[in-house]
Amino acid sequence: MQYKGLVFDFDYTLGDSTNGIVLCVNYALNKLGYAAAGREEICRTIGLHLEEIYSILVRQQGKVEMPGEEKEFSRLFIEKADQVMTENTSFYPGALELLKEWKGQGYKLGIVTTKYRYRIEEILQKYQSSSLMDTIIGADNVTHPKPDPQGLLRISELWKLPQEQLLYIGDSLVDAKTAQAAGVDFAGVSTGTTTKEELREYPHVGVFAGVEGIKELL
Repeated sequence: MQYKGLVFDFDYTLGDSTNGIVLCVNYALNKLGYAAAGREEICRTIGLHLEEIYSILVRQQGKVEMPGEEKEFSRLFIEKADQVMTENTSFYPGALELLKEWKGQGYKLGIVTTKYRYRIEEILQKYQSSSLMDTIIGADNVTHPKPDPQGLLRISELWKLPQEQLLYIGDSLVDAKTAQAAGVDFAGVSTGTTTKEELREYPHVGVFAGVEGIKELL
């Protein structure tokens, strides 16, 4: 397989923002008058769009979603995230070294995530690795979030690479569906809450324990 571009999800694929996300979700829920959600329940929503996270967690509390409240949840989440997310986010061991290796081999590198682009930029700056990514597409750069293929298709256009020369790496069924919708090969990693068996239910070129497994495809 001759891939020229490697595109990654972020949360549970390249890094871990769990502590920050839990803080932000419960800050938003509490401000809206809801009880705090459990860590495990929140973890299962990581990677989804903020409005979808609101909907799932409110329903789990047996409450009725209020019209327009999902937007206020998103605003409150971002308000708190601007204070705590970057310091509560870390790359998985070895992930940055792999990215540097692939960058040195001439691959184009990108991220398509439900995080905001500036947040990813802050995290990369924290690790003095801003130059690693050619393109970052965040939730603030698309009109339709994953699993809509808009982000991946935009990267294909920006890089002037056909879809068959891109590989999308992610940890969730949302990522698998995004790749499928874009006509891009998908490689799954089981560093999140989705099992290898679940990931294999969707078209894939490999499912691995972590991003280091991608070496087998290159």
